[in-house]
Amino acid sequence: MKTAAILFSLVAAVQMHDARATAPHPMLPPALARAVAEFDRAQMQGNGAALARLLADDYVLFNSRGLVEDKAAFIHDYTAPGTSMKPFTVEDEVVRHWPGGAVLGGVVTLEGTSGGKPYKVRLRFADIWRERDGRWQVIFTGATRVPAP
Repeated sequence: MKTAAILFSLVAAVQMHDARATAPHPMLPPALARAVAEFDRAQMQGNGAALARLLADDYVLFNSRGLVEDKAAFIHDYTAPGTSMKPFTVEDEVVRHWPGGAVLGGVVTLEGTSGGKPYKVRLRFADIWRERDGRWQVIFTGATRVPAP
């Protein structure tokens, strides 16, 4: 269930959710809003090339199982055979933006398959974004399990 623990992010911006992919948060700069929407789609579609562009080379994930993962592990988990994620909604959304950086997070219930086996997990997450050389990338994601409502 390694992938299920990592498949959060999402969302981020994790990050992140189906509604945000079509209507980015209005307070975000347009370039960041586009990057967030692309990150969401890339996670949902298992698009490794897009994830490679949107994750910083020094990306770090603190996953919901207490493990630390890097960019390569994140991309592997989202593109592995037998992996899929259903559309989800971010609840209790947190959006903070400052010049050159942002935090986007909230609570999600993720469902899909990992290694061909179904999963369902509820997570609180935060994606930290950085703008470098005119390009927005996720540099850090933290996720913790939370009980179902």
